[in-house]
Amino acid sequence: MTRRAVVEGVGHYLPDRIVPNSHFEEFLDTTDEWIRTRSGIERRHFAAEGETTSDLAVRAARAALDSAGLGVNEIDGVLVATSTPDLTFPSVATMVQSALGMSHGFGFDVQAVCAGFIYALTNANALIVSGQATRLLVIGAETFSRIMDWEDRSTCVLFGDGAGAVVLCAEEGTGTSSDRGILAADLNSDGRYRDMLYVDGGVSTTGTSGKLRMQGNPLFRQAVEKLTSTAEAALQRAGLSHDDIDWIVPHQANIRIIAGTAKKLGVSMDRVIVTVQEHGNTSAASIPLALSVGVAEGKIKRGDLLISEAIGGGLAWGAVVLRW
Repeated sequence: MTRRAVVEGVGHYLPDRIVPNSHFEEFLDTTDEWIRTRSGIERRHFAAEGETTSDLAVRAARAALDSAGLGVNEIDGVLVATSTPDLTFPSVATMVQSALGMSHGFGFDVQAVCAGFIYALTNANALIVSGQATRLLVIGAETFSRIMDWEDRSTCVLFGDGAGAVVLCAEEGTGTSSDRGILAADLNSDGRYRDMLYVDGGVSTTGTSGKLRMQGNPLFRQAVEKLTSTAEAALQRAGLSHDDIDWIVPHQANIRIIAGTAKKLGVSMDRVIVTVQEHGNTSAASIPLALSVGVAEGKIKRGDLLISEAIGGGLAWGAVVLRW
């Protein structure tokens, strides 16, 4: 028998404030059509004043626990993927623990920008497979609206705030690709490309949080190539092929990147979960958010084979193959 990390619950939370593309027409040289045609984004959600990343994470965590039918006392640890923590320290994960009334177990954050949830999920899988934990909350949560340069029309229209979460539980499998749970993962990073997507501030440099900076066209080219290669590597490790995929659940950054990657993988867009039009790029929150929406809409069903891939600043990228 093989110990697997199986998703038993999923949930998400989006702030109440909905910001349509038309909002940016008021102060930027841009239009709704320009934003939609280049990104696929129609609207996004922004956190309210005083609403923090941990607040969003807690709401998503509670939804995932309800979905799994589990109480917080049955969870061994909390992993939060985020690049926009409430404070430099302590971790958002410990704040989530406190808000949930969880005084046992452990919590820590994972920082790999838009690839953060893939990295967190892979770490959680290792903890469960090794026997270190039996049930884990894995959360992606971001408030990217706090690091936007509102004069940069090439970036500020792309990002939004939100959170998504899954509950991973240990389950015995057969050791074959027919098992439920995480079947394979692939992680990569290359710091030579760091200037393509970064924030121009930090504790040991400017002492400020800084603003997001991005080289859009070079990043686009890197994204399609690297997302395709990491997805293929993960599938190969799982002993599976493109034809086995029921759903691609990608990082929701840009509809052109999503479509370009699906095409290279030979998967039709009707087998891709797309939510970018509703919430923009929510960085580490986008994949668990899309998983939750896919389940709520009745698309993702028990036994379906999913592949999720993401790329973010670093550059860091990776993919996970899992059976729902």
